[in-house]
Amino acid sequence: MLNKLFRDHPAEIGESYGEHFRVAVGFGCRMIGGGAACLVHALVPALFMTTGSRTVKALYGQMVAKRAALREANIEAQAIEWVI
Repeated sequence: MLNKLFRDHPAEIGESYGEHFRVAVGFGCRMIGGGAACLVHALVPALFMTTGSRTVKALYGQMVAKRAALREANIEAQAIEWVI
């Protein structure tokens, strides 16, 4: 049960629990910052005009790059031929 809660998902994406915690906290803080900028923008439209969309694009790009790197690592691992 504890593995399912704390280790399975991080392992699926090639991270330890600690690494996943750090990345997730970073994403969460950036999302909060982008969301706060959107709220300020709602009140004063001349402020933070692109901050929300830039934050979303950056986070999406980071996730896509991580998935591509993981996919590439899996392909390379499968392509190794063992010679004994």
